[in-house]
Amino acid sequence: MTRAPQDALSRTALGVFRLNGQFLAVSEKLAEPAGLTAAWWQVLGAVLPAPLPVSGIARAMGITRQSVQRVADLLVREGLAAYEPNPAHRRAKLLAPTEAGRAAVRRIDPGHAELAARLMRELGGQEAFDETVRVLERLSRALEALGAADADGPAAD
Repeated sequence: MTRAPQDALSRTALGVFRLNGQFLAVSEKLAEPAGLTAAWWQVLGAVLPAPLPVSGIARAMGITRQSVQRVADLLVREGLAAYEPNPAHRRAKLLAPTEAGRAAVRRIDPGHAELAARLMRELGGQEAFDETVRVLERLSRALEALGAADADGPAAD
């Protein structure tokens, strides 16, 4: 058996780790003028469309519930988010942005839009940017499927 799949997995993992660091660095710069951190922006962004329980935010972001809980509590303490009753679960409250939280995220929009336009040009246009997104989403779905298969029992290779 060839090592090509292993080498590709290693290169992919290292590339994604590097991308994560790059996205965190640029996110910190974009969020700072709005008085947010990258983590605060990430959690607020997850609940802008609709309030979610902390566990739902963690699942969507692929991080631990505990780390989201810490950020959510800080956002509530700072008046950028609030806990609301959850009709589906008495104890798992929903996190929702306050108007101050929405305003903070809106202050990021101009820098976010500028970075998106610059990145699109660097990648070679909107079509190339869209393809990049599709490949990353496909990789995520594949890893998710492998995780689900592993949870179901041993692989039948």
